Amino acid sequence: MKFHRGSVPYVGQVNLKVENLERSLAFYKEVIGFKVLRQTEKTAQLTADGRTVLLSIEQPNDVISHQGRTTGLYHFALLLPTRTDLAHIVLHFSRLQIELGASDHLVSEALYLSDPDGNGIEIYRDRAPSEWNWNNDQVEMTVDPLNFQDLLHGVNGVEPRSWQLPADTVMGHIHLHVAELSKTEEFYVHGLGFDVVNRYGPQALFISAGKYHHHIGLNTWNGVGAPKPPDNSAGLKSFTIVYPSEAAREQAALNLKSIGVSVVEDNGALATVDPSGNHILLLA
Repeated sequence: MKFHRGSVPYVGQVNLKVENLERSLAFYKEVIGFKVLRQTEKTAQLTADGRTVLLSIEQPNDVISHQGRTTGLYHFALLLPTRTDLAHIVLHFSRLQIELGASDHLVSEALYLSDPDGNGIEIYRDRAPSEWNWNNDQVEMTVDPLNFQDLLHGVNGVEPRSWQLPADTVMGHIHLHVAELSKTEEFYVHGLGFDVVNRYGPQALFISAGKYHHHIGLNTWNGVGAPKPPDNSAGLKSFTIVYPSEAAREQAALNLKSIGVSVVEDNGALATVDPSGNHILLLA
């Protein structure tokens, strides 16, 4: 988990808008295994360790359903501490008859599903960084079938009702639909300070800090020029990027301003918006 601590910037928290808070809470507690840290009539903050908020959900008063073919969330990704944890959640999902996608990305093994509003979720475990293959500054990633037989070999099951996310679970990365890649790359690389570590043809790129395989994925799979969704639609509200120091956060803000991007204060955070309308809060 060294890529999700204070030495490099990383994605800390994802904030979603949902159509029905009660329905979403049931899903995130019973299926994903979150615990509720704080809750109001229209909002809830969810945690794995009982202290750190990884996901917040809220039900706007005038909310409408998730809008397709727009910019916004492709998926957020929860990083589990061990391969055994990944095997246990596979058994948990199987007992609940949850439909899953799955891939071996060489750097990681991943499961995919969606919440009741269609928000994409990845749950994964990393291989050791020593097993990642780098060609100069590009990390090798692929989309191979996940070997479930090997993953589950020798693993004792857990009862579905007993599953909870391990306390060391973190927000591993976020993957976004964007309208185009050129200005987006300038924003995240020259502005926020990340490095491009993989180009997936002309339609996607992956960026990170500190030689992680990726903290943020960016794609145009909803179409070049895809519009941003209405403000009141279910989906991504914002996400946070946590910098290792106040100086590093201030430098990112200065870099953004130097390329013509607005940065404003928002309840102790610095708020900005990427070229596709995705809202980001910069923390230190």
